[in-house]
Amino acid sequence: MAVYDYLIVGAGLFGAVFAREMTDAGRKCLVIDKRCHAGGNVYCEQIEGINVHKYGPHIFHTNDRTIWEYVNSFVPFNHFIYSPLAEYQGVLYNMPFNMNTFYQMWKVKTPQEAMDKIAEQVKEAGIIHPNNLEEQAISMVGVDIYNKLIKGYTEKQWGRKAIDLPKFIIKRLPVRFNYDNNYFNDTYQGIPVGGYNKLIDGLLSGVEVRLNCDFFKNRNEVAGMANAIVYTGKLDEFYDYKFGLLEYRSLRFEHEVLGVANYQGVAIINSTDIKVPYTRTIEHKHFEFGTQSKTVITREFSDESSVEKEAYYPINDVRNEEILKKYVELSKLEQNVIFGGRLAEYKYYDMHQVIAAALKKARHILNKQPVGAYQAKLKTISV
Repeated sequence: MAVYDYLIVGAGLFGAVFAREMTDAGRKCLVIDKRCHAGGNVYCEQIEGINVHKYGPHIFHTNDRTIWEYVNSFVPFNHFIYSPLAEYQGVLYNMPFNMNTFYQMWKVKTPQEAMDKIAEQVKEAGIIHPNNLEEQAISMVGVDIYNKLIKGYTEKQWGRKAIDLPKFIIKRLPVRFNYDNNYFNDTYQGIPVGGYNKLIDGLLSGVEVRLNCDFFKNRNEVAGMANAIVYTGKLDEFYDYKFGLLEYRSLRFEHEVLGVANYQGVAIINSTDIKVPYTRTIEHKHFEFGTQSKTVITREFSDESSVEKEAYYPINDVRNEEILKKYVELSKLEQNVIFGGRLAEYKYYDMHQVIAAALKKARHILNKQPVGAYQAKLKTISV
């Protein structure tokens, strides 16, 4: 006889939100995770009194007031605004691409001058209908910015030539013709006060959690303990890779404690020169406006993925999409398994989108009725 209503595989945002909503609705949940900590990739490790984003920087941003109020009901968020810099051969440029960037690159001062400069370079490049990432990027910001601030970074990030990458990847990159260094346009932005662990602890309060528990090593034991499984791991792994591997880009991090109070003056600097092996340098204390006497920096390296490495960014090319379709069709046959989250759906999600998806799934299961702390407002949630 099942002991739990739901076995939730993965203690990241999707699993934690789903567990919270189901627990509040009177369902009994068991959350397991193969790591030694909950939180998935938003987990923070405290070093020298600084919350270090162990798996890369996470900046929460959303236009959805309901989602913002939901997360703030567990922990207050600060007012951190993401305004990164890009470094190319010792010169710093503002990100995202805006009038500050255009002035630094070309000394143009008005939006019209910047647009004319870009149009001139696009015309010289002969691009009318972009067919790949390189052509799409040039059509957006011109040749100079592409060569200095996009090409090297992108090819390091994806491990492929820009001409071999689909153009949709670069379309997410903001381009503005004003002097605004705010990377995101979203109304609500910030970092949990005290780090993301505070958010996860709130979501999982009163929920049974077992860490260092690998679902696939303990499948026979744990699968029968619940009426249904909520699976947030890799979709292809669930089916023992029977249709082949879904490809990802992985990441590698080098953390370093420095005996200075302020190393680079900003949370993130992208290294866009192809000759620099890492993609960016993160100084974590700036996420929470830290005043500690020391600082912690992280150099982030992009890497090819494998079964053994952590999967970060899905490679949504034609080959992988065809494999994905086969796994999705197979998953539809499952009677008591719910798939959710970026790995189980092989989809790039921002944090607010993961939370919204988990809330929608929980609401749908509970007879399509809103659940949780913001019952009336959850009707507005969309992904």
